[in-house]
Amino acid sequence: MSQNTTCVIIGASHAGVNLAFALRKEGWEGSIIIFDKDSKLPYHRPPLSKKYLELEDSIQNNLLKPEESYTKDNIDLQLGVSVVSINTEERFVQLDNNSVQHYDKLVFATGARAFIPPIKGIQQAKHVFTLRNANDVDGIRKALHTSKTKKVVVIGGGYIGLETAASLKKLSADVTVLEREDRILARVTTTYLSKFFDELHRANGVSIFTNKNVTEITNTNHVICNDGSAYEADIIIVGVGIRVHTELAESIGLKLENGIHVNTKTETSQKDIYAIGDCTYHYNGIYDRFVRLESVQNAVDQAKVAAKNICGKEIIYETLPWFWSDQYDIKLQIVGLADGHDDKVVRVEEDKKFSIWYFKGKQLLAVDSINNAKSYVLGTKYIKTKAEIDKIKLADPASDLKSIVVINQNEIN
Repeated sequence: MSQNTTCVIIGASHAGVNLAFALRKEGWEGSIIIFDKDSKLPYHRPPLSKKYLELEDSIQNNLLKPEESYTKDNIDLQLGVSVVSINTEERFVQLDNNSVQHYDKLVFATGARAFIPPIKGIQQAKHVFTLRNANDVDGIRKALHTSKTKKVVVIGGGYIGLETAASLKKLSADVTVLEREDRILARVTTTYLSKFFDELHRANGVSIFTNKNVTEITNTNHVICNDGSAYEADIIIVGVGIRVHTELAESIGLKLENGIHVNTKTETSQKDIYAIGDCTYHYNGIYDRFVRLESVQNAVDQAKVAAKNICGKEIIYETLPWFWSDQYDIKLQIVGLADGHDDKVVRVEEDKKFSIWYFKGKQLLAVDSINNAKSYVLGTKYIKTKAEIDKIKLADPASDLKSIVVINQNEIN
């Protein structure tokens, strides 16, 4: 690759940073420039709602790469700088400091932002936070230290809301979770797992209320719901989902569909423009459908695929998704996508150690593992190999997980 070529990456996210270093590994000799509006060195995002908040850790201990690594690999990291427009005909990006930067390859690694619901008074209320970056966590910490009663209301009972609730309880906060649906985690998992986490949080002193649609936040920081109930709060944390950054992509006419539409090579609808990470809507061959994933694994894997394709080494993205969540002494590991399942098997091995296996007919789609690394590892293997599972053996905790695969006699003979 010519030393005169330039790859511009919009976003110093997990995807953007990993792409930059992967490009060097794949032999890109030209310039690599990353632009990001955040002035902090790129850092890991998952610990924000966990260890970074809970232990009041320094962001310097959570960096994606040490500062000297960027210099060593000749990666130009432009922090505190935003791309405001793109000229695809002349191939340059316009920056918010009024300068321009030429590109030969352009990559969107723009991620997403927290969704702020249209709640009356939310913009005027004090100590209302989302949880998407280090500044959010710093603000929550400061508000918690200055609060006398440490009353926290978390709006949203998804993974981010529950992880935040668990961390705040360890900081001695009085935490209430308000969820709009009839159960926490309703949009992402089964009633079995929802019930488990509901009981876990209640046992740790978190108050959980479901079927609560927040309609107003008063100037005295009372959170009002549509049923007339009200909850006092010194601190309010909003964790009701995200909105993908697609404004720039839309401005240049890229194909959008639940994010930035990319092919299996991470290419967008326009030549020499790629997209990776949370902002992409991409095809997954394992499930034979398009998906948009919010996970570090997807960001890192797509970055590697994009780097190879940008460097002329054609490869397609076909990776089995996985996720995790840490709450109190519980580690939840998820592999696969359970959407569309018509059957499930719950395998309980010990107290706080079980797994849920999701099927569509005979096909294993996904596995949720609670404090059970073995079920996660073998579930991953069985999904990838499309193994047929004996569901009766699977449900029996006395059966070894290695013995649950149905042996095809025709293959043996």
